[in-house]
Amino acid sequence: MPALDEDAFRRLVEPHQPALLAHCYRMLGSLHDAEDALQDTLLRAWRALPRLEDRGLLRAWLYRIATNVCLDALARRGPRTLPIEHGSSAASREGPGEPLAESRWVGPYPDEQLGVEDGREAPAARYDRREAIELAFVAALQHLPATQRAVLVLRDVLGFSARETAETLDTTAAAVNSALQRARKTVEERLPERSQQATARALGDQRVRRLVERYIDAWESGDVQALASLLAEDATFAMPPYPRWWRGRHVIAAFAAEPKHRYLPARANGQPANAAYRWDPEKGIYAAEALEVLTLDRNLIKEMTAFMAPDLFARFGLPQALPR
Repeated sequence: MPALDEDAFRRLVEPHQPALLAHCYRMLGSLHDAEDALQDTLLRAWRALPRLEDRGLLRAWLYRIATNVCLDALARRGPRTLPIEHGSSAASREGPGEPLAESRWVGPYPDEQLGVEDGREAPAARYDRREAIELAFVAALQHLPATQRAVLVLRDVLGFSARETAETLDTTAAAVNSALQRARKTVEERLPERSQQATARALGDQRVRRLVERYIDAWESGDVQALASLLAEDATFAMPPYPRWWRGRHVIAAFAAEPKHRYLPARANGQPANAAYRWDPEKGIYAAEALEVLTLDRNLIKEMTAFMAPDLFARFGLPQALPR
């Protein structure tokens, strides 16, 4: 490829960056880690650009670099998880426990802010782009060995062939196909029967929006019965980085009895979400506290994962505080 200056290189790779960031997030389970991996990918690509002979191979070449950056990162740290995979549920009034290190947990992803589109990445892909950033899918990926994770994402999310995947991972097509079979089995055992994208399509945008509005209203007004009516019988509520979590419609709804929050609707991981702001009497404002991702089961809320990470709000286009 002819020599490019930095501005030309930036224009060349910029259209690929949102998809590369989503790829790194699927591999690593953390937006922060994914952003670091993307920067490392771009640096490696800039240094290796003279060796790219065919610009038509740019996409595959960038994914090869990004995948190997992620594999290097995974070799340096342990897997991420969600609290409901970490241990048993807590008693109704039991506290959340001491927070664990942020690096222990899968984090949320601002799909709309960072440009994850609807549809499949390629005709051969098995998963829709948004299905492949759903919280359950990303959490399931974290249970795979690093190479199996890379194989499944490259083949079933990005639609690369066995030969292209083998070239990316410096292995054989036969090894790729074997790893893919094992990875699919593990992931499918951990996924719900219906994706959140399929659930949302069945409900329709208006019913999903109304469900989230009623959920927010119940929390803000402290209406325990209204909240309970919106939850599945075996609903779960978790607050990473705290390890404990709660199960049961009435156990969770009881927490609404003392309203202290305001909420804004949001989107994360291709799913409905909300931003929670807690009253701060010293500052006289509602301060950013948690980004809560909602998982739906038909017309009820099945899982609530409230990420206690106010520093994430800016990445989701959310304010850090709300007035009284």
